[in-house]
Order: sequence, then C-alpha cells, then structure tokens
Amino acid sequence: MIVDAKIEDLLGKILTKIEVGYDKKEIYFYTSCGKRYSQYHDQNCCEQVLIEDICGDLDDLIGAPILLAEEVTYEDKTPDGFEERDHQSYCWTFYKLATINGYVTIRWYGSSNGFYGVKVNMIVEDVEENNQIN
Repeated sequence: MIVDAKIEDLLGKILTKIEVGYDKKEIYFYTSCGKRYSQYHDQNCCEQVLIEDICGDLDDLIGAPILLAEEVTYEDKTPDGFEERDHQSYCWTFYKLATINGYVTIRWYGSSNGFYGVKVNMIVEDVEENNQIN
C-alpha cells in the first residue's frame, strides 16, 4: 500500500540504503523496517523540479537513527546566499536530515510558468528486501 508521507516521518528510522534517480528527479530512502520513502515530483508541461544539490555525504545517514528530519521551503522567494532566477513561479525546498554520524541537506528546485505546482511529493510503501532497486 502506498501512503502520503512527510520528511518528519523518517525521525527515529534507521536507513539501510539511499538511491538518487539518474535524472535527479527522485530519491529513495529504504528503512530497516521494510519501508521505502520516495521523494519525487509528477512532471507536467512547462515546469521542472529536480534535486539541484546534495550537501553532505548520504552514507552518513545509513545505519543510525535519524535524529533530524525537516523541510524548509521558499516559494517565489530566493533564500539568502543564492542567485536570483528568472522564473514566473519557483520553489526552493531544503530537506535537512541528520544522524549521529553526520548531516545532509537535499536541495530541490522547481520552476514553472505559474500554472503548475512545483512542490516535492513524498510517499511511503512496503518493500521486500529482494525487490529493492540496486
């Protein structure tokens, strides 16, 4: 069964594997309890939403409980320290995750002509170990 999720749902979970899609349009978090959390965006015409940067080492999130899991969003506003972009509608979304081993920020950037949403979606589903993507 697939259910909507939030990044905060990862708090206390132990990740066993993290995969970033080859086109940077999705990221998968596998947990020790047999769940897969997926972040993605259903692309439409005249928009683009991608993982623009990952700051930190994703391996620092493997094998220890997640102690920090938060989302920070800037809609139609550029965060301090970033260059202005020329888009009618845009959204910066920062996902901050940490374990005792380290801290990672996943930065998504979405832009459109103003008629489409550019938010990141997150779902959770049960997976079997042998069905995980390698």
